[in-house]
Amino acid sequence: MFKTNEYFDGKVMSMAIETAEGPATIGVMAAGEYTFNTSSVEYMTVTSGEMDVQLPGETDWKTYKAYETFKVEANVAFKVKMSGDTSYKCLYK
Repeated sequence: MFKTNEYFDGKVMSMAIETAEGPATIGVMAAGEYTFNTSSVEYMTVTSGEMDVQLPGETDWKTYKAYETFKVEANVAFKVKMSGDTSYKCLYK
């Protein structure tokens, strides 16, 4: 059975899956701003909508649209914000 996760009072939800590339989550985020912490390297791909991302050590935000991917190193915090509901796939390495 799939493992589901819920964060930020239900505004972010994900389902864990095993892919040919390794463990991943497929999820949705309601419009808003969130800070996430990583424990492994993550490759985050926006699958619907768009996501503004501020990576560690950066002062600027970069916008990622559907089918664009960004990488986050392990053991760091990063910020995301969305003006509308957004879906994503996160691959853990």
